Amino acid sequence: MWASLSQVRRPLGLRPGDLVAVALPPGPVWLDLVREIWGADAALLPVDTRLPLPERTALLERARPTVLLDPDGASRLAGGLPAEPEVVLVVATSGTAGEPKLAAFDHAAIEAAVAASARVLEARPGDAWLCCLPPAHVGGLLVLLRGALLGAPVAVHERFEPAAFAREREVRFTAVVPTMLRRLLDAGADLSGFRAILVGGAHLPAELRARAEAAGARIVETYGLTESCGGVVYEGVPLPGVEVRIGADGGIRLRGPTLMRGYRGDPEGTAAALTPDGWLITGDAGELDGLGRLRVVGRLDEAVTTGGERVWPQEVEAVLAAHPKVAEVAVGGRPDPEWGERVVAFVVPADPAEPPTLAELREAAAERLARFKAPRELVLVRRLPRTRSGKIRRSALGAEERQAGVRDAE
Repeated sequence: MWASLSQVRRPLGLRPGDLVAVALPPGPVWLDLVREIWGADAALLPVDTRLPLPERTALLERARPTVLLDPDGASRLAGGLPAEPEVVLVVATSGTAGEPKLAAFDHAAIEAAVAASARVLEARPGDAWLCCLPPAHVGGLLVLLRGALLGAPVAVHERFEPAAFAREREVRFTAVVPTMLRRLLDAGADLSGFRAILVGGAHLPAELRARAEAAGARIVETYGLTESCGGVVYEGVPLPGVEVRIGADGGIRLRGPTLMRGYRGDPEGTAAALTPDGWLITGDAGELDGLGRLRVVGRLDEAVTTGGERVWPQEVEAVLAAHPKVAEVAVGGRPDPEWGERVVAFVVPADPAEPPTLAELREAAAERLARFKAPRELVLVRRLPRTRSGKIRRSALGAEERQAGVRDAE
């Protein structure tokens, strides 16, 4: 299974500018692969092995790599296109708002992201990291790159398992998404030995953070995108060299040395994402406080406009998630003849035999939010639709209610 590029390169031969799609499970071999690919002046395209075959095929057709390395070995692909000059890494975005795009990075951007993070975390070269996110996820890849660029020891897990995570006693840093952190806490994992646990990829509920810190974990909430080479804002503060501003539409914009060069094979998408003066248009909405700290309030295209007022789902979710009868919650909007849209809460109950009522959730929301932000409809579901990185797929909310849903509306 663990094919080594040095074993297959002799008959094949990597050429400068090759784009090498690596479709291997996570493991220690990835560290060697990164070094060998870059040593050949080629570029890396990590492929998520969890993708079903049709999605994986579609990704490769879109990316058009010149070489594919999978458990069967390496092969040169007909019709592949070389990487653009200076590009050493191409990463597929999560695709939550449509088809995944292919963010392309040069070496300087990757080095800037890794160095700035190490500086803020005060991570030394000898400090060990744990990689338990897939290498195709920018958060997982950056952990691997700390090994390749800083020489840091990196333990790589093929899959995330709380028991295996807890056995890593020598590790000092790791990166997870909120759903993984919740599973670790549910399993009773001892997190006190980590100097920092980076949490990103999705909104971190306040109750989850408080629970982790009560268990002795040092949590560092990060914000960033694939296009920014992962998290570039730690605890609301931009990493050194990174700038943040809020546009006229309330949207977050980022600028700095870690940004992608553009989307591979998509000049129109690149022009829409990067302004001529170098700002990345994130599509997220946020606010800056008096000290310049960033607070992310949600996706611009996910806001619910009800009665002329704008409601951010994450804000409502943070309040409802604290209700003792709520295990998980997502908030979305539905057309309403009176209000234009109404706020809808999709809830996984803590106890299916005693779920919350709409009245209870509205009462809880009214204690901390304006009345118009309280849900006007409740849908009980067995699970919330999520991406592989743990983000809520709001476009799929309600898909299960035909099977499991109980609706309660004003």
